Amino acid sequence: MKNNPPVIIGWKISWDRLYLIHYFSFMNKTFRLFSLAEFHSLCNLPQPEHPLISLIDYSKVMYPFVENQISWIQDFYSIGLKRNVNGKFNYGQQVFDFNKGLLSFISPLQFLKIEINQAVVVQPSGWLLLVHPDFLWNTSLAKKIRSFDFFGYAANEALFLSEKEEMVIEQILLAIEHEYQSTIDKFSQELIVNQLERLLIYAERYYERQFFTRKKSTYELLEKFEDILASYFDKKEGLEKGVPTVAAVAEALTISPNYLGSLLRIHTRQNAQQHIQSKMIDYAKERLSTTTLTVSEIAYELGFEYPQSFSKLFRQKTTKTPLEFRKAFT
Repeated sequence: MKNNPPVIIGWKISWDRLYLIHYFSFMNKTFRLFSLAEFHSLCNLPQPEHPLISLIDYSKVMYPFVENQISWIQDFYSIGLKRNVNGKFNYGQQVFDFNKGLLSFISPLQFLKIEINQAVVVQPSGWLLLVHPDFLWNTSLAKKIRSFDFFGYAANEALFLSEKEEMVIEQILLAIEHEYQSTIDKFSQELIVNQLERLLIYAERYYERQFFTRKKSTYELLEKFEDILASYFDKKEGLEKGVPTVAAVAEALTISPNYLGSLLRIHTRQNAQQHIQSKMIDYAKERLSTTTLTVSEIAYELGFEYPQSFSKLFRQKTTKTPLEFRKAFT
């Protein structure tokens, strides 16, 4: 072990944990956190007051960085309201943008990696709310929480908050903390869950506002989406790659499928799969009305393995079979 103290910028590290950290880093570079208590221990925090929900003062978090980075997989949700973050977050294998964002959402069993920037010396602040799925058991939010897209962004955009919006979120977080620190009774869980759902609804509102206030970049992204599909059909890539998938298009745009779906729902009132199918039908209509290709040939161009699947989709979208549609042009 070197005599010089470890240099950790932005977060602190204590000597009494250094050996343990290096041991775990050598044995397993990614920590596996099953409980909130394990996260608290990892970050040199006091044990949580409640085993399934915990609000953490982010300025007190001391990540055990090794070579300026740490990674882990956790079994619980986390919602972060963070300021002065000088690190790069990789969530679900993509970079999570904290240059302009404050509020972030991490779902269970996602890979999270943090790399600190040694060139910037700042002290992070804010709040980190940890919620184990068991806390939501037998509540309406247990299932509903999975419907909030921002937990599935996998993820490349945090949520930028105005000062007023930040205050709203912070008040909700503190209300949650106050409730679990009070005497636990039969109303405690319901009150906390109600506050948590309120926070998520506000976040959904703020995300939608964020999409609308970024019209230029959003529309440029949607134009690229259209260009990718047009190129796919024009080059007949379906013959080799199969039907275009949401995941493949999102990857070409370097965004997550859920993020793409959110943009499309807001601006086109269709999800990504519906939008792709609509474009496929438009292409099929053009081929049916202007060429002599058979229905099977058109189906293969679009990437369908079986022409029957194409005909079924075409009828669902147009109420006509491909041949019925073609007859209108002969």
